Amino acid sequence: MGIERTFSIIKPDATRRNLTGAVNAKIEAAGLKIIGQKRIRMTRDQAETFYSVHRERPFFGSLVEFMTSGPVVVQVLEGEGAITKYREVMGATNPAEAADGTIRKEFAESVEANSVHGSDAPETADEEIGYFFAGTELVG
Repeated sequence: MGIERTFSIIKPDATRRNLTGAVNAKIEAAGLKIIGQKRIRMTRDQAETFYSVHRERPFFGSLVEFMTSGPVVVQVLEGEGAITKYREVMGATNPAEAADGTIRKEFAESVEANSVHGSDAPETADEEIGYFFAGTELVG
């Protein structure tokens, strides 16, 4: 599989409850390195652009509202099979269906407030990383 990078967001529900360190501990315990990280307040424009793939879905408006409701932590993770590995660490989108020990099982409040986002494919990861990070901000 090889070393790859993936993108992560620690969402407002998790930052509000001061869970950044706990999420990071799970990421690092899985063998992934955090090579870029910053706490930001996503603007409406950023959220609408970032989630534009969901624009026609009924939950788009509430997703944008939620993602702009408080600070988020955007991250770039690196490691062997990082995309698949992080998706396993995150757990299922619906926390009720997530495996024990995953971020969403332990920390999520709901399907929407599920604490984290992660890229689903190499192309998506590249696009999402480039949206929030300049190459000079990533230190492996």
